[in-house]
Amino acid sequence: MNNSIVNHYKIHAFDDRVEFLDRIRDKRKILVAMNAEKILKNDERLREIVNHNIGYPDGIGAVMALRKKGLDSVKIPGAEFWLDIIGRFQNEKSFYLIGSTEDVIENTVAKLRVQFPDINIIGYRNGFIDETDKAALKQTLTETKPDVVFVAQGSPRQEFLMDELFRVYPALYMGLGGSFDIYGGYKKRAPKLFLDLHLEWLYRLLKEPTRVGRQMVLVKFLFLLIGGKL
Repeated sequence: MNNSIVNHYKIHAFDDRVEFLDRIRDKRKILVAMNAEKILKNDERLREIVNHNIGYPDGIGAVMALRKKGLDSVKIPGAEFWLDIIGRFQNEKSFYLIGSTEDVIENTVAKLRVQFPDINIIGYRNGFIDETDKAALKQTLTETKPDVVFVAQGSPRQEFLMDELFRVYPALYMGLGGSFDIYGGYKKRAPKLFLDLHLEWLYRLLKEPTRVGRQMVLVKFLFLLIGGKL
């Protein structure tokens, strides 16, 4: 057994990134980054998407919850793992990218083609999608048949979009949040020291004090976890 239920969300445990890559090689699933904030969301649609796909421990809160359930797991940051996917599969799979602004997505594609010369990007578009765009996107995916689709929007909007696209065109989908902005240098991740100490949340709070309301979720999460209520 390599997964456990935390607040009715199924989260998969992984020994390392290599194991994760091996397990998704031939999968047609949606990869959903799970952290404390998402685990506490009382959203039945999101919960159904996660439980029918692969929720993975993107945050230290998810790792702590898995360990409390008796499963050892590493944290797998989605902001890094999507590049691991490209690095492993660039010679055998095709990619489609969705998200952020037109400038950011074009910069992302250009940078990827330099970093991964063999990458097969068969299409991309920004993340501002209305119903007309959505219909066109479904047709595009069906016609071009990418193996991997990255969707960089906010959560749970990206999960809802991936689920809708998956029902028309099954592939390996991964939600990336602001990863394109980070990759292109438009936003910065926490310094290595904060990452190593699992304090990325603190760095974000220091950079954006207005996030204090969201970070209070961590306090609630720890209280519930320690109290055995997750």
